[in-house]
Amino acid sequence: MRHHSTGEHRAHPRALNICRRAVLALGLAAASFTVHAQTYPDRPIKLIVPFSPGGSTDVIGRLVASALAEQVGQSVIVDNKGGAGSILGTDLGAKAPADGYTLVITNGAAITTGPLLGQKIPYDPFRDFTHIMLLGTFPNGLIVRTSHPAKNFKEFVELARQAGGKYNYGSAGVGSAGFLTGEMLKQKARLDMTHVPYKGTGPAMNDLLGGQLDAIFNNMSVASTQAKAGNVRILAVSGPKRVAAFPDVPTMDEIVPGTVGEAWFGVSAPAGTPAAVVDRLQAALGKVMANAEIRTKLSDLGLTPVGAPQAEFVKFLHDEDRKWAPIIKAANIKLD
Repeated sequence: MRHHSTGEHRAHPRALNICRRAVLALGLAAASFTVHAQTYPDRPIKLIVPFSPGGSTDVIGRLVASALAEQVGQSVIVDNKGGAGSILGTDLGAKAPADGYTLVITNGAAITTGPLLGQKIPYDPFRDFTHIMLLGTFPNGLIVRTSHPAKNFKEFVELARQAGGKYNYGSAGVGSAGFLTGEMLKQKARLDMTHVPYKGTGPAMNDLLGGQLDAIFNNMSVASTQAKAGNVRILAVSGPKRVAAFPDVPTMDEIVPGTVGEAWFGVSAPAGTPAAVVDRLQAALGKVMANAEIRTKLSDLGLTPVGAPQAEFVKFLHDEDRKWAPIIKAANIKLD
C-alpha cells in the first residue's frame, strides 16, 4: 500500500471542473469586452441632460450630441431628465449600465458644490462615475444698471464698502454659481452685501433694471445682450481670463485676488465603463471640442470651451471641492 506524505492532496475531479469553468468564464468575459470595445458603438448612444428642454444646458447638450454622433458614426439621442436641481438625471446616469451607451451631462450642482452645500444625493460624485471630459466653464458677469454710480469694478467694491451693508446683489438662487461667486467676493473683498435669491436670473434682471437691486451675477451671453442694448454695464467677469468680446472688462481676480467662480459642464459615464470605450469617447469628444465651429457656437452660449480629458477633468473636480468648501463653510450655507 502506497502512503502519501502529509500535505499531499489530489484535487477532486469536480473541483477541477469548477475551476476550469471559472477560468473559461473569465476568459470569455474578457474576450467579450475586447469585442465590445472594437465594435463600439454599434447602436445609438443616449446622452442624459439633467435639465428640462429649452435651457442653455439643453442647447449645449444637443450641440455636443450632434457633433459626437458625426465622430462615432451612430446617433446620440438627448434624453432630458430634469428634476431636483439636476440630481435626478445625474443619478440615472450613475445607475445606467456601464457599457458606454448611456452618458450624462454633469455639472457643479450635482457633482461639486451641491454636495458641499448639503444637497442630498443618491450617488457618490467620484466613485459612481467615469468623468470623461470637461466641456467648458460658464463665467458670470457682475452687472449693474447703467445709472448705477459705479462705473467700474474697483469703484463698485469701494462703494459697497462705504455703503455699510446697504448694497445687495441678486442671483438665480441659493446654491447657484452666481450666488456662490457673490459670497466669495464678499469674503475676499470683506464686503457686507445682502444676497437676494430668485428663481432664475430673468426676474433678477427685471429688478435690477427697476432699481431694486444694486447688482446681479448673470451668464455672460445674457449680460452681453443687455449691455449691447444699453441696459446694463458689465463691471467684471468671474472667470480666470477676460472675455474676448469684452476685452476692456477686467476679471474680478484682477481687483480682488482669488475671486474666480464659474459654473461648469462635462460628459460622464457610469463607473466601470470599459477603458477602451472611455478612450474611444474621449478621443471623439476631443475632436468635437477642437472643432472651431463648435467652439464658436459654445462661446456664443456663454460657455468657455475647455475640452479637458479624463485626468484633467477629475483634477478640476477636486480643485473645485477645495476651492468652494472653505467659502461655503465660512458663510455657513446649507440648502434646505
